[in-house]
Amino acid sequence: MSKKLYTLLIYILSYITAQAQNLTDSLNYHLDIQTSNASGITPLWLNANKHGLSSLRTDNSYVRVALERTSASDPNRKWELGYGIDLVKAQHFTSDFILQQAYIEGRWLKGTLTIGSKEYPMELKNQRLSSGSQTFGINARPIPQVRIALPEYWTLPFAKGWFQIKGSVSFGWLTDNSWQRDFTDCKSNYTQNTLMHTKAGYMRIGKDNRPLSVELGLEMAVNFGGTSYKRNPDGSMISFKNGSGIDSYWKAFIPGGSDVNETDYRNVMGNQLGSWVMRINYDTKNWTARLYGEKFFEDHSSMFMLDYDGYGSGDQWDERVKSRYYVYDLKDMMVGLELNLKHFKPVRNIVLEYLYTKYQSGPLYHDHTPSISDHVSGLDDFYNHSLFSGWQHWGQVIGNPLYRSPIYNTDGTIKVQDNRFVAWHAGIDGTILSGLDYRVLASIQQGLGTYSMPYVRPQYNRSYLLEVNYQPPFKGFKGWSITAAYGWDRGAILGNNRGVQFTISKRGTL
Repeated sequence: MSKKLYTLLIYILSYITAQAQNLTDSLNYHLDIQTSNASGITPLWLNANKHGLSSLRTDNSYVRVALERTSASDPNRKWELGYGIDLVKAQHFTSDFILQQAYIEGRWLKGTLTIGSKEYPMELKNQRLSSGSQTFGINARPIPQVRIALPEYWTLPFAKGWFQIKGSVSFGWLTDNSWQRDFTDCKSNYTQNTLMHTKAGYMRIGKDNRPLSVELGLEMAVNFGGTSYKRNPDGSMISFKNGSGIDSYWKAFIPGGSDVNETDYRNVMGNQLGSWVMRINYDTKNWTARLYGEKFFEDHSSMFMLDYDGYGSGDQWDERVKSRYYVYDLKDMMVGLELNLKHFKPVRNIVLEYLYTKYQSGPLYHDHTPSISDHVSGLDDFYNHSLFSGWQHWGQVIGNPLYRSPIYNTDGTIKVQDNRFVAWHAGIDGTILSGLDYRVLASIQQGLGTYSMPYVRPQYNRSYLLEVNYQPPFKGFKGWSITAAYGWDRGAILGNNRGVQFTISKRGTL
């Protein structure tokens, strides 16, 4: 072996060894042991917004072990690898063993490529105090996907520091095939091997050293592919094989095509939905205020609040003959206010939210007909779909949990049975004593059911949470914490429930 080749091999082996050592640097771990007990079912805020790691059963528990290395552990490196594995052994959950997270992630400069299941935070909302985002929430289990993202704001070089952008694009697949079959007993609508596509883009206007900034964004998602099973009026089941080829991926990316069971009326393919989001920030030395809004939509009528309405009559009933449009009302939205007090420990953050979803483009017919030329596409039926199992995963809605998740249903249907409601939500947290923090949530809701299955009269629900977390300040207890929570529901939507939840956690770096 020549001296030059020997030197090259030594260099390569040294480089590989150094990189292997880097992959074990900043390796974080956490261990959780949790138990819950309830009278009735688990109250809403002991169950919701936990990335699907929860159960409605009267008594449930789990042990969780996770290892994670972030791809941003060393921001001075141009590229870096990250990974995570998160395992849960559960009792009285929808699964006895849960692979909560399993992913590998590569970062180059500010961009990332992630493959696998990973928990992602909400955008533009407080993770602990908000009721949740309507499109990309933290209520359901993570979905395996291939995801390309610019996760943090990048300042555009030509805008003198005034404009920053971030966003993501992903394709993934739902993992709840067995749960859907068991929950429905194959006697009501369900889907198998469903695919999912998401995309989101955000823009921030304002310099880092200025107190005022504005953030604008668009979040979109679609369920497509797989096989849908629908119940006929006589009780029999019929199946539809949905498109899953390259053409279907393209129509998911740029909404187009139609579903396999559509004939006269052809809308875009799959269960399309999303949100317009906005937040205004004002940051001072002592406090920060954030005013935000979210407009959820299920199709183009609620996305743009505008629809073509110039169809003809007779033989021209399905032809565009006039320049005429129908404008929908701006009603369905979330409005929130977050206040952060930087130097007042007893009250650190306050969140107030108002959520209205009763309009849904109105209670009118869905499309024009040979006898009715007016095209008013109402009855949007948020989170539900005629062919797919709606915006849910393992029975929990993927968005905001104030939409009553299918896992609450006792009739074996995968359907959000209360998606027309108005709700008020508040959250507050702070520090009582050194190492002792608290969190309080309160929600009040008036529900109307759905357009197709309305309640006889409005139903009400109140849900509350009181939680305290203690982190012992003593030597030898670094990284340990104990959390005790008490939650309760009152009303006809979720029932009358009370429950307690205890969690022991240990976090650290190997």
